[in-house]
Amino acid sequence: MLENIVLGCVKANRESQKELYKQYYGFAMGICMRYAKNEMQAEEIVNDSFLKVYKNIASFKIMHQNIAASFMSWMKQILIHTAIDSYRKNERNKTSELIEENHHDIIDNANSAIDKMSYADIIALVQNLSPTYRTIFNLFVLEGYKHEEIATLLNISVGTSKSNLAKARANIQKMLKKQNLTLYEERRAI
Repeated sequence: MLENIVLGCVKANRESQKELYKQYYGFAMGICMRYAKNEMQAEEIVNDSFLKVYKNIASFKIMHQNIAASFMSWMKQILIHTAIDSYRKNERNKTSELIEENHHDIIDNANSAIDKMSYADIIALVQNLSPTYRTIFNLFVLEGYKHEEIATLLNISVGTSKSNLAKARANIQKMLKKQNLTLYEERRAI
C-alpha cells in the first residue's frame, strides 16, 4: 500500500499526497512538537516538511527490508532539517539570547521526576526552553546527534553546543524543581 502511495506521490497525484499526509501526520507532528514552541509552530514545520517530502519523494530509496521503516527514517531526516531551518529563520534576527562558549557540567538529578511524568508533560517542559536550548537538547538527547554534528548543522562551535546542552538540562532541572515544589505546596494545603 505505501509503495503505491509513494509511486502516486512521485507522479504528483493529489489523492496519493493526501493519503500520505493522513498516514504520517501524527508521526510528523510528534517529531515537530519537540522542536516547536507550540502546536501552531509545529504544524507549520509539518506542512513545510510535507512540501519537501512531495518535492523530493522521487529520491526516496528503500534502505531496509521494510518500506515503512525506510520511509519513516527518510522522512524523519526531512522533518529534523525543516525544524532546524525554522529555528534558523526564527532566530536569525534575535539578539536577546547570547550564546556563550563556556561549557558547564551539570549533574542530572531529575531522572526520578522525569520517570514519573507523561510524554505530554515532558514535551511541555522542552517547549518552555528557549529555541536554541530546545533545538540542541532535541538533537543531542532525542535524535542522538554528536556535538560536532550539531555544530555543523547550526553553524556554531562544538563548545557552544555543549554549553547550551548543559544550560538546557539545567533549565529543565529548575522547571522540575519548581513543579515539585508547587506539588508539595498543593499537598500541604490539603
